[in-house]
Amino acid sequence: MVNLENREFRLSNLLNLVRNEYDYLLIDAPPSLGLLTINSLVAADEILIPVQSEYYALEGLGQLLETISLVQNNLKPSLGIMGAVITMFDARNKLSASVMAELYQYFPNRVFRSVIPRSVRLAEAPSYGRSILHYDKNSKGGRAYEKLAREIIDLEKIV
Repeated sequence: MVNLENREFRLSNLLNLVRNEYDYLLIDAPPSLGLLTINSLVAADEILIPVQSEYYALEGLGQLLETISLVQNNLKPSLGIMGAVITMFDARNKLSASVMAELYQYFPNRVFRSVIPRSVRLAEAPSYGRSILHYDKNSKGGRAYEKLAREIIDLEKIV
């Protein structure tokens, strides 16, 4: 795609063809900065940022926010940040609590109440080619993702 014209808008143009057929289109973008991620950001209306409750995730968050700013300034001024959700959270670990506190500083009033726990069932699901909702909906992780989905839907009702 590097040599294509309007390469940053390829995904956006394709999704515009089906946008009205869905309530939500979710794009799971890679954490690295590349053409796929840029395409995802340009195609998105809003971004939900998952943040692992680990130290290096906070460093990556700073880089992501810079990238979002560049996309807003140069390609998609209307791109918004819906908020952040903490993932791989382990309540027994002080680092998890520390990362969560730090996240609230980055996004005051924009951190979702739903917290995705570190879970063996969540880790197993992809190896079976299934989402957690199809693998073990009633697991701790499955319930956490359902709660997050309800929270997002409720947020959209307010707006």
